[in-house]
Amino acid sequence: MSAETIEYLQGKIGTHLTGAEMQKDELCLSVKRESIIAVLRFLRDDAQCNYKQLVDICGADYPQRPERFDIVYNLLSLTNNNRIRLKVTTDENTPVDSATAVFSSAGWFEREVWDFYGVYFNNHPDLRRILTDYGFEGHPLRKDFPLTGYVELRYDEQLRRVVYEPVKLTQDFRRFDFLSPWEGMTDIQLPGDEKASIPLGWTPTEKKVVTK
Repeated sequence: MSAETIEYLQGKIGTHLTGAEMQKDELCLSVKRESIIAVLRFLRDDAQCNYKQLVDICGADYPQRPERFDIVYNLLSLTNNNRIRLKVTTDENTPVDSATAVFSSAGWFEREVWDFYGVYFNNHPDLRRILTDYGFEGHPLRKDFPLTGYVELRYDEQLRRVVYEPVKLTQDFRRFDFLSPWEGMTDIQLPGDEKASIPLGWTPTEKKVVTK
């Protein structure tokens, strides 16, 4: 993307933006939450932009932030062979305006974001879960969602039907500091643990007997 294009966008929609940066040769615009529809419509309809295709809408969770969620819109201009990424932020309770009035394909994408992250979209015509089961509790891509979920599903041979049962583990989820160990670890050695006994600098040509 040329510097002239970036300058052009800054002049046209700069008041709707909170930031702009290049990421791997792709322009990423941080958009004010209340301006997302205006920006999407401009990028679609402006003759110099021609971003006619909404490729995807996805989410990201940063629980340490007050507005923990990023909602990410990926657009493609086939005319200019260009891509652009938009981001808005929101929290657990503040909705984002639905983009279905601008791109009809946004319907299923926004349902997926709602299902996995719990972000509500104003004026969505059919905002309901799309990938999880009926009656699913919580939103599984939030960082604070238990890795095991809240219930497990199994087939009961005596009842001859599928049943749901609460999951009870030593530790439901791990905090994402990448340092703290799992609680309740046992002394059981799993396949592959023997690699920890191989000395530093050992090569496959050497013969090494690992004793336990």
